[in-house]
Amino acid sequence: MAFFRGLSKETPEVEVTTTGIDATPGAVLTEGSLEFTIAQGGNGSLPSYQEASGAPVEIDSPLGYFVGPVTIVFLNISMMVGTGVYSTPATILKGTGSVGLALLYWPLGFLVSLTSLTVYLEYAAYFPNRSGAEVVYLEQAFPRPVYLVPVAFAVQTVILSFSSANAIVLAEYLFRVNGHTPSNWELKGTAVAGYTVAVLLLAFHTRAGFLLSNGIGIVKVITLIFIGITGLVVLGGNTSVQNPTANFHNAFEGTTNSGYGVTNALVKIIFSYNGYANAFNVVNEIKNPVKRMRTNAFLSLLLVAILYQLANIAYFAAVSKTELQQSTQIAASLFFQNVFGSSGAVRGLNFLIALSAFGNLISVLIGQSRVIRECGRQGVLPFPRFWASARPFGTPLGPYLVKWSLTVLMVLAPPAGDAFNFVVDLQTYPAAIFALFMAAGLYIIRHRRRQLGLSRAEFRAWDVSVIFNLAANLFLVIMPWYPPATGRDGGDVSFWYATYVVVGIATILICGIYYVFWMYLLPRFQQYQIRPEILSAGGSAATHKLVKVPAEQLAVWDSTHDASGRLVADRSEKEDVAQDIKV
Repeated sequence: MAFFRGLSKETPEVEVTTTGIDATPGAVLTEGSLEFTIAQGGNGSLPSYQEASGAPVEIDSPLGYFVGPVTIVFLNISMMVGTGVYSTPATILKGTGSVGLALLYWPLGFLVSLTSLTVYLEYAAYFPNRSGAEVVYLEQAFPRPVYLVPVAFAVQTVILSFSSANAIVLAEYLFRVNGHTPSNWELKGTAVAGYTVAVLLLAFHTRAGFLLSNGIGIVKVITLIFIGITGLVVLGGNTSVQNPTANFHNAFEGTTNSGYGVTNALVKIIFSYNGYANAFNVVNEIKNPVKRMRTNAFLSLLLVAILYQLANIAYFAAVSKTELQQSTQIAASLFFQNVFGSSGAVRGLNFLIALSAFGNLISVLIGQSRVIRECGRQGVLPFPRFWASARPFGTPLGPYLVKWSLTVLMVLAPPAGDAFNFVVDLQTYPAAIFALFMAAGLYIIRHRRRQLGLSRAEFRAWDVSVIFNLAANLFLVIMPWYPPATGRDGGDVSFWYATYVVVGIATILICGIYYVFWMYLLPRFQQYQIRPEILSAGGSAATHKLVKVPAEQLAVWDSTHDASGRLVADRSEKEDVAQDIKV
């Protein structure tokens, strides 16, 4: 992709060499207090240099190598295209006040997402044999204090990994297909059933899950292409829609001067593109990952951006500005009603949106299961083998089970309204903070690699792209503090609008307090230190386990283990140490 190369700097696609450095897998480099191990995975990637406290590289992926170019494209598309493009255009129009500004926001969202994509690509070039994306990138960008960032990210990721909102949306559209208005418990029961089906479809065969994601992704693309082409037909005056170009005359008339409206609309746009990096969660399951991700991740983002723009043009061609601003229906429903005037057509659209929501559940499950699995492989969660194991079906059953349990709990427990909206909002803010740190961490890794004398990776983002991404993430961190026009209680809950922001920050701080107690205070009083140990989780699956080594046995432990926790002693010494050390 020549255009994409213009946004980044890359080295030629040849083996990367490092003068004067032992690049043999298993070798150790030292820089200050940090120790870097060298490993090479079985996915055809170049050797990677990672700080030794990170989870061990799995030489052969226990989840297989089923992710090819088509799957990369549709993993991203299926996560990006949920219900947002069908429902948010009206909200964005209300926030911006004008059709012209609303249409300009979608290319802006593409630009923000593109800069984020270059950040992910550079990280993937550094760590091409680790799945989990942010888990790995934050772990390696901020390895000191040791395990602090992994602890905070793991707690946030596991506790807030529910997909209750998407499951509820799926249930709502399933009921809209037959025109039934469900009771609260009918809605919740259908949401649980839908999510359970999604989990079961993925639990027994990894490749089948990818094929399902691809199939639904194709339907999503065809649906948006149909809407876009229909919109062009409407603009040509070949339908019953009267004056289809009316919204495009004086397109910027009515542009708002409300800071909250403009910023809230931009946040909606950015989150409409959320999912462009989903395939990075499975990078260790991709052969030649950097080359394939560079081309196909960009292709998926570009395709979605074009389809989003065409869909919005179609909405504004068929639906008046006033009708959109005052509507409580999704924009796509109004579009189909005005163009086809058929309740059957609207029911068909509701089915397609329900299918889109189900595909979103599938793609999120695939991506987040790898994120949770990688958190467990770091050793900071209890029962590391539970998280890392791919037995018996070659799938991450442990993460699937945890996600299913939390999602069912969050569907059934909170009542509709404030409590539900609050816990959904709570997912977003810590994610924005970690995204900001990840963008900043790219410069830390670049500096550290220069200090080690390592050569340039296969991909390097332009500085202007990284800086723009930093600014965008900083915006997402600051913006939620900005009060709505209706006052302090004017958010989507009846209490203070920024409560979820404070709670999100507080949970990160609580993780920090727990870390100090777990990593420093308790070991000091009980006279031990924490060390990593590499364990097998069955087959080619490997994980870290953090063990308590009594102070008097530290010298023995350190002499028989390398920096990553791998045993280097002979068999008799291993057996003696295993008997003496308290785990």
